[in-house]
Amino acid sequence: MLELPARTLALLFEKPSLRTRLAFEVAMLQLGGHCIYLSPTDVAPGKRESVRDMAQVIGRYVDVIAARTYSHADIEELASYSGLPVINALSDYEHPCQALADVMTLLERRGALTGATVTHIGDANNCATSLLYAAVMLGVNFRIASPPGYEFEPGVLARAR
Repeated sequence: MLELPARTLALLFEKPSLRTRLAFEVAMLQLGGHCIYLSPTDVAPGKRESVRDMAQVIGRYVDVIAARTYSHADIEELASYSGLPVINALSDYEHPCQALADVMTLLERRGALTGATVTHIGDANNCATSLLYAAVMLGVNFRIASPPGYEFEPGVLARAR
């Protein structure tokens, strides 16, 4: 089993979440590491200080960052300037942790996924985008039914293909 003794994860949450916070904190604890939670009052990317400055400061104190932000560009900037691995715990563009949880549920319930079909009903939001990307990587067929005006952002389908 992977262990992370003496490793620290910064939970940079511009957008709060009970489940995501608990999942990361419990996982780090079980792996022997520690978490530092930075709430929306502690961080305000681009408002209280620049994302670049935040990234450089946080990068000096911890080993990895998990960020829930309103802007995907902020996650990219954190990764660029922190010098650390940055986990996208949610952004306006993707929600890969949710897609990973969905895939794990499918594996638990169904077993092998290659050739399976997953259908998403609803708007083509960040969750659907990440689920589409996961499906493509795993050889899973992906179907979506979304109302007019709620389709994928430009470029998402091309990237998936």
